[in-house]
Amino acid sequence: MNRPAPPPDATIRYGDHPDQVADVRFPARTPDAPARPVVIVLHGGFWRSEWDRSHTGPLAAELAASGYPVIQLEYRRTGQPGGGWPGTFADIVSGITTVPRLLSLDSTPPILLGHSAGGQLALWYSMAGPAPVLGVVALAPVADLAEAYRLDLDGGAVAALLGGGPREVPDRYAEADPSGRTPRGTRSVIIHGVIDRQVPVELSRRYASVARAAGADVTLVELPDVEHFSLIDPQSGAWPVVTSALQSLHR
Repeated sequence: MNRPAPPPDATIRYGDHPDQVADVRFPARTPDAPARPVVIVLHGGFWRSEWDRSHTGPLAAELAASGYPVIQLEYRRTGQPGGGWPGTFADIVSGITTVPRLLSLDSTPPILLGHSAGGQLALWYSMAGPAPVLGVVALAPVADLAEAYRLDLDGGAVAALLGGGPREVPDRYAEADPSGRTPRGTRSVIIHGVIDRQVPVELSRRYASVARAAGADVTLVELPDVEHFSLIDPQSGAWPVVTSALQSLHR
């Protein structure tokens, strides 16, 4: 989580708040390199201000080295002004729709790659966002907010995000919870470690089962002996599974 990464090629602002920014990394340009879609990385950290995009720097640098333009989107989080409901969700929409356009990278829809809380945001945007995406790779996503609230993941993280539980703010759960929305035609690949202690794999199993029953194109890949953070580590044994899932969305 603290491994250093090369600095981004640019940092783009999409709003006035200090965290309404995105780090951008461009792939090396070679004459025979195939064009690849933009990957927008949504970091995790249970939507809390203690965690920012910096820990996904090695992942983003590795993707750029593999030929992808990469946008590491930052957003307002709980514990800071404007974070939580609805500001966090508004930032996701604004960042995904604005930053590629500012960079003239909006000729084709992007792929969303989200980890943990970022996986929830990626799945949510694919259902509720105003512009289409090519696909979603969700790594250990908090894909069922009501169940995550019941399990009290990270000591009240979901309640902090939405301002209460499903009984107090049911309309917010209906809007924000991927498991409670009707999926669009966007293809999603979910990768989850079986021994994940931060976000139990059962949340992804529940989400995938419900989404498939509703006709969604969802693939769930369960990795034995893999925990929560290996999925964002380019040096881990799980990383080739992540890159394979990414490639499957644009071949």
